[in-house]
This record gives sequence, structure tokens and C-alpha cells, in this order.
Amino acid sequence: MLRTIAGLALSLAVLALPAAVSAQDRAEGEEQQHNRLDVQPYIEAAQVLVAELSPGDDMVTYTSIAAGVDASIRGRNNAAALSLRYERRIGWGDDAPDGDVISGIARASAAVIPHALTIEAGGLAARSRIEGNGAAIQNPIIDNGGESNIYSVYAGPSLRTDAGDVSIEGQYRIGYSRIEEPDALVTAPGADPVDVFDDSVVQMAQLRVGSRPNQLLPVGVGVGAGWYQEDISNLDQRVANRWVRGDVTVPVSPNVALVGGVGYEDVEVSARDALRDELGNPVIGSDGRYRTDPDAPRKLAYDVEGLIWDVGVIWRPSRRTELEAHIGRRYGSTTYYGTLSYKPNSRSSLNVSVYDNIAGFGGQVNNMLAGLPTDFEVNRNPISGDLSTCVVSLEGGNCLGGVLGAVRSSTFRARGVTASYAMNFGRWRAGVGIGYDRRKYIAAEGTVLASANGLVDENVWLAAYLSGRLDERSTLSTNVYATWFNSSFDFGGSTRGYGASAAYNRLLTAKLAATAAVSLDGLTRDEDLEDIWSAAALLGLRYSF
Repeated sequence: MLRTIAGLALSLAVLALPAAVSAQDRAEGEEQQHNRLDVQPYIEAAQVLVAELSPGDDMVTYTSIAAGVDASIRGRNNAAALSLRYERRIGWGDDAPDGDVISGIARASAAVIPHALTIEAGGLAARSRIEGNGAAIQNPIIDNGGESNIYSVYAGPSLRTDAGDVSIEGQYRIGYSRIEEPDALVTAPGADPVDVFDDSVVQMAQLRVGSRPNQLLPVGVGVGAGWYQEDISNLDQRVANRWVRGDVTVPVSPNVALVGGVGYEDVEVSARDALRDELGNPVIGSDGRYRTDPDAPRKLAYDVEGLIWDVGVIWRPSRRTELEAHIGRRYGSTTYYGTLSYKPNSRSSLNVSVYDNIAGFGGQVNNMLAGLPTDFEVNRNPISGDLSTCVVSLEGGNCLGGVLGAVRSSTFRARGVTASYAMNFGRWRAGVGIGYDRRKYIAAEGTVLASANGLVDENVWLAAYLSGRLDERSTLSTNVYATWFNSSFDFGGSTRGYGASAAYNRLLTAKLAATAAVSLDGLTRDEDLEDIWSAAALLGLRYSF
């Protein structure tokens, strides 16, 4: 049922926009290039062979029947991108994959009042293989006990207007995220289970009023306030963050400005304990997760309030280059954050982001969705059909690797950096993404998660793609990825995942194409755990409507 809801939620991000684009943009007489609607539905049938190379030598085969749609909308006041796919796998044998898979990603923006009020929305459906140390490895080919389904959606209004020389900016967002299966994983006999995130509701609101330099004053000034709350079902955890601050922008030259701000924040992370049996042991529910004791008092795991500040620089030497870097104090310690956007021409783009925040898994996924551009194409694993780590876009914020790298239920402080470079050249396009994510977990004393407090998960990931047209009827696409995950939890250790795939597509008629694809995926782990390697091949047909 939830898979159906996720599919519908992804579709809602763009369903209402085609009519709006057609009625509004054409009525305003915009040129055709400013009003583009591309919708490409398709059906597929394929035969897949998967060979286990290590630790065993099993071989399985299954039939895949899929239907999907890739769509993009680009209008004067509306923009969206969507890729949604449903796949039915029919296994040939007891150990072969069998079941339904939904995967997709969407991002949309629609103007209610042009240049003032817009509605933003996004959605994600993806799969991961969860390891015993909490690592999440993308694109699982063979079903296994650690396979998980990840769903996330968000929506909300965004306001931007002027009142004389004063600008007003506001935003509200509500989101929901959920992980289905597995429940809790046991890493070793006698070890505590990895408590996998279940679901959460995230809300965020912020408002800022200010003026730019040389309007009211020679310098830019502003005042703003914000609120963030995430309610996590696991042990009724809650992240609550409220802040208010004033800021100033001091122009130094036509291309450089110094910025700074000071304010006050109140951040709390709290939870309840698990329900205990007569022996004092935590009770685990039928879903494999700890059952929350609703009568237990809420216990603070993190409580920081007081002065916050930051200083930084903004550098804009041209319309194609922008750097913003900040250092300051927040969450009770030093903080660093910033962005870099560099577009040397219309065919290439470099984007870098440094972040620091406190959230749960659901909050991180919602933040990632909100940061996606509204103009992208999706890379998919040609064998499994799953989303690849990065989408294809010349805009910023186009990789998912760090966000989906770990799925523990505990809240955490996340610090990291992501960088991506995309390029189109002739009939070909290429891109590479790389990132580092560090999560320091926050848990209340006297609860079942207390042992996680202060422990750290680190994830380094790399993804690259190259695809293009060989001739008028043939295309080639390739993808590679690598992840390095290290956990300081007991029985955690390190996990390393690697993979590469290639697909050749040949048009047989105007709408019918044949596909041949191969892939190699590997997983190496510390301690006495065996490495896993598998190879796969696919032959199939796709009909595009």
C-alpha cells in the first residue's frame, strides 16, 4: 500500500503543472522556447541473469516487466522534473528475485502569484541494501535480508516580495519520510541490533525582512527568524530548533561583500525510553523495532541555547561564478558552511556545498530533495532500474550519495561536503560527484539508545557517468560508483561498495528499442565477514509512447 502511496506522491509533484503551463504561459504569448513540456511514458520487458561470484557461485534469472514515465516541464512560472518507474520481477527458481519495485524522484515549482508566491514539492522512492554496521549500499541486484525501501515527500509555499525598499522572504515546508524493511539488524551474536529508522514528519518555517546595500542604508541589513522540528517515530525522538538573528552585508567592491550576523537559538533533542519487560529488557515489537513507552518521561539528549554568530564573504565576479563561505558558532560549537557555483559556459557546471546541521534521517532526505534543481534527467542502473547516486543536471545540488549512506534511527549532527561536475559535449554528457558525510549521533541517557551518544559514522562516496549517442539509432551509457563507510559502533567496522555498469540501446523502429546491459557489483567488509561479488546481464525491449 505504501508503495502505491509513494508512487502517487511522486506524481503529484507534476500532475497539476501541464495545464498551468499551457493555459498561463501560452496566454502570455511567450516564445515556444520558454514553454516546454516533454512527457515520455514507456513499457519494458527484459530477461536478467545474475551470477554470484563470491562467496558462492549461484546463478539466478528473472523476468522484468516495467512501466514508467520521464517528464520535464519548463515554463515561465512553472518548472518540474520527474522520473517514476514500476517494475514487476518474476523469478525463475526459489532463490531468484520476485516482487514489486517502485523507484523515482521528482522536483517541482509552480507559481501561484508570479514572482511572489510559489509552491515547491518533491518526492523520492529508492532502494538500498542495509549492512549490519548501518551502512546503506545503493542498487541491490539480488534480494536479501538487508534490502530496504526508502520513501520521502515534501511540499510547501515560498514567498518573495518587496514593500518599497524592503524585501520580504518566507518559506514553510512539511515532509514525510519512511523506510520499509528491514526492521532491526543484528550484527553479531550478543550484539545490540542496529535500530533502523522507521518514519518521521519534518516541518520548517522561516521569515526574513531586509534591504540590499544602498537602498535604505549604504549597507544591507536584515532580521529573520526560523523554526525546525522533526518528529521521529523511533522512541518518539524530536529535534526542535528555534532561532532569531540580524545580519549585515558590507560591499567591499563590485564583486565582493563581507557578511555577518548575530542572534539567539534554542536547540533541543529529546526522546522517550523503550518499553521494558518485567526483567528490565527493552521490548521489541512485531516490526523488529523498539517499542516506545508512551508513559515514560521525555528525556533531553541535547539542549543548547544562547548566542549564535557567523562571518563570511560573498564573491560574484560574474553571472557564472558565485562563492559564499561562512565561519561562526552554532549548536554550541564552531560551524562552517558555504557554497560554490561555477558555470564557465552553457555546457558545464561545477557545484560545491559544505553543510552543518542537526536532524534525523528523514530531515536529511527532505533537505536533499528541496536542494535538487527542477531541471534534471535521471541516471538509472540498467540492470536493476534503481536510481543512480547523481541525477544529470547543469544546475546545483544533484547527488544523493551522502544523504542515503546511513539509516540509523538516532538523531545526529551532520557535517560534510559534496561536489559535482557535469558537462555536455556534442552528443555526449558526463558527470562526476564526490562527497564526505560525518554523522555524530545524539541520544538521551537512560534510554535504550544511550550507547549511541557521541558515536560517529563516516561515509565517503564517488559516482560518475558517461552517456551519449553513437549514431542516429544507437546510444551507450555507463555508470561507476564507490562508497567507503566506517562506523565507530561496536561490531561496526568498515564497508566498501563498488560497481560499474554499461548499457547499449538500439532503435528498431521509431518507438521500439532493444537494450543489452552488463554490470559488476562488489561489497568488501572488515572482520570475518565474507566479501560479496556479483555480475549481471540483461537483454530487453522498450516501447516508448
